[in-house]
Amino acid sequence: MQTIPANGYPVLFGEKEYETLNAFIEKSNYSSIFILVDTHSNELCLLRFLSFLATDKTIEIIEIESGEAEKNINSCVEIWNILTELGADRKTVLVNIGGGVITDIGGFVASTFKRGIDFINIPTTLLAMVDASIGGKNGVDLGNLKNQIGVINVPKTVLIDTEFLSTLPQNEMRSGLAEMLKHGLIFDADYWSQFKDLSQTDFADFDALIHRSIEIKNEIVMQDPTENGIRKALNFGHTLGHAIESYFLENKNKKTLLHGEAIAAGMILESFISWQKGMLTEAEYDDIKKTINAVFETIIFEENDLQPIFDLLIHDKKNEYGKIQFALLDGIGKIKIDQEVDNELIIKSFDDYKK
Repeated sequence: MQTIPANGYPVLFGEKEYETLNAFIEKSNYSSIFILVDTHSNELCLLRFLSFLATDKTIEIIEIESGEAEKNINSCVEIWNILTELGADRKTVLVNIGGGVITDIGGFVASTFKRGIDFINIPTTLLAMVDASIGGKNGVDLGNLKNQIGVINVPKTVLIDTEFLSTLPQNEMRSGLAEMLKHGLIFDADYWSQFKDLSQTDFADFDALIHRSIEIKNEIVMQDPTENGIRKALNFGHTLGHAIESYFLENKNKKTLLHGEAIAAGMILESFISWQKGMLTEAEYDDIKKTINAVFETIIFEENDLQPIFDLLIHDKKNEYGKIQFALLDGIGKIKIDQEVDNELIIKSFDDYKK
């Protein structure tokens, strides 16, 4: 697979690109290398990365617990303190090895430590490969509110090694698949069609599907790095999806959802809204709902769940001037941003989802 030139950094693809990474690290003359992992990536992925890393630099490992609950400012303080205690300086590089939580928090920590040190992302989950590690968004949650604190700052490079995917359970693979489905829906109808019957999908060539997904996100980000316009297209499914994810995260009576599970529901809900606003045909909406439901289990929503989800929508970072903003489909493969939706239509979308 070819290297993808991103917004000021390369996305390296494949095992052979460790040589490129080693050459970059050597050329950059870093004083030390700090590697951020969580308990899962430390156990399952770190040794593979170290087996390819060729350097005489000092290497330090920082481990945090796994999971979205760790993506908070307290974890950042812990990592900043460790960096300081172990002598990290302005010429240190932070290598983030893990899923979206690690690349998000690692990028934020690096961007703010000593006013900014270099960082490199090595995503090990499908979700992180096609979404979280690409585009320069870094940050943490504020309580149960997703990604409220953060910066846009790009890594020096991203290396995609799909061998790491063999360490993932099936539900984590599905979670990443949600973002790939999204990329087709908002940008490339032909790409979307490749997922319409997963039983016919050639997973022997799954690397090519991952590569194309990264290309799509990168093409959008390159046009609008700071999300003032078209990059908002990537929020399709996320306005309601993030609110659902946050609500299930904070509610002890609910099973915590993976990001992709919540986004899958969000895409169905927001596709229904797109149909009701005359932007999708009924056949297109039925196609989307059928395809997503073939991959993801239906989430059970009760009547008393909707108001807390509505309350969380108010805090969505995409809102402007106090108005909730949606990115909605304008046919499969196209998008309209900054769309306002009234509560009545949102309620109807949940009613339809539960059918």
